[in-house]
Amino acid sequence: MIDRGGVGQISELQGATGVAFRETGGDYDFDFHNAPRRQYVINLDASVEIETGDGTKRTLGPGDILLAEDTTGRGHISRAVDGGARRSIFVTLD
Repeated sequence: MIDRGGVGQISELQGATGVAFRETGGDYDFDFHNAPRRQYVINLDASVEIETGDGTKRTLGPGDILLAEDTTGRGHISRAVDGGARRSIFVTLD
């Protein structure tokens, strides 16, 4: 991070290939699947539980960012947490 004084800190600029907006209903439970490409997933509202192939679980809440890079192998499970529709942004990297 680069300190910009009174305006805060900022990272180095990162290249991206696209941006997609997604809304998912509040009752989803997607079994194991891979990320289609390396991408940042920016959770805007509601929460999602991500479970990896080794059983590790992580809950992403509003404002959390995940770098999804599991494009091969078993992938991950995505589950709704609180029953509300979830809006997110995907920033594709390759």
